[in-house]
Amino acid sequence: MKIIFSEKCLEYGNGHIESRERVKKAKNFLQESGYQLEEPDFAKEEDLIKVHSKKYLIKLEGGEGGDQDTPAYKNIYEYAKLAAGGAILAAKKQSFSLMRPPGHHAGISGPALGASTKGFCYLNNIAIAVRNLNKKTLILDIDGHHGNGTEEIFEKDEKIIFISLHGRFFYPGTGTTSSKKSINVPLPPDCGEKIYLNSLINALKKINLKEIEVVAVSAGFDSHNGDLASLGLNEKSFEKIGRIIKGLKKYTFFVLEGGYRHIGQNIGQDIDSLLKGFNSNKK
Repeated sequence: MKIIFSEKCLEYGNGHIESRERVKKAKNFLQESGYQLEEPDFAKEEDLIKVHSKKYLIKLEGGEGGDQDTPAYKNIYEYAKLAAGGAILAAKKQSFSLMRPPGHHAGISGPALGASTKGFCYLNNIAIAVRNLNKKTLILDIDGHHGNGTEEIFEKDEKIIFISLHGRFFYPGTGTTSSKKSINVPLPPDCGEKIYLNSLINALKKINLKEIEVVAVSAGFDSHNGDLASLGLNEKSFEKIGRIIKGLKKYTFFVLEGGYRHIGQNIGQDIDSLLKGFNSNKK
């Protein structure tokens, strides 16, 4: 599986927890591990407008709309379009988009579902990629935070099923209830691998996989033990998650979300574990 990546995504922002270093280290680790890289193009306006309001896009392009979590960096609209383009290419190539900024907290017009900030996100990359494919899709969000932007965007879209496993008390405080189309699984902090994997398997049992054509994974790694949204997982946990996703036997792609600061770790190792599990023949 190829890694979708552009050095341009390292050009902005410094001193923020959503840092260039987290992605740079991951890219170096994955490249040294033998993964091939492919450069994305910028997402087109016609792709963005399928997900976000025109008013919001104009505001973002004009350098407005920053908040305490999500600064209005110079040229952030261009960087966000490139990250969205990375997700689109990953969807086309069944690959992993290793781009920043992340996206799953960005709603139709900015902060989503009652959140006060956009949580480091500007454009909802995975939503843009899914709308570009236009297939019946399961979006599986394994980030430690609830993908409130993604849920908001697809709440009335009959083609999309959304599953999110996340910490019950973490930002943005949403994802406490479920519906027929949005299966939210709030978990206790540091719940551990056994509870997490059982919860994932049970959530997948609630949907009719025969109707699904594509699985789109919001691949966040901040649920790693000691990270920002720790659910007590480790590298082996992500490998097991990868095997579960592989077992769905669907056209699959991955888009990076969170994963920041777990002690002594590099999120590239977690990504590698997830992809090894996905590419494994083990059940």
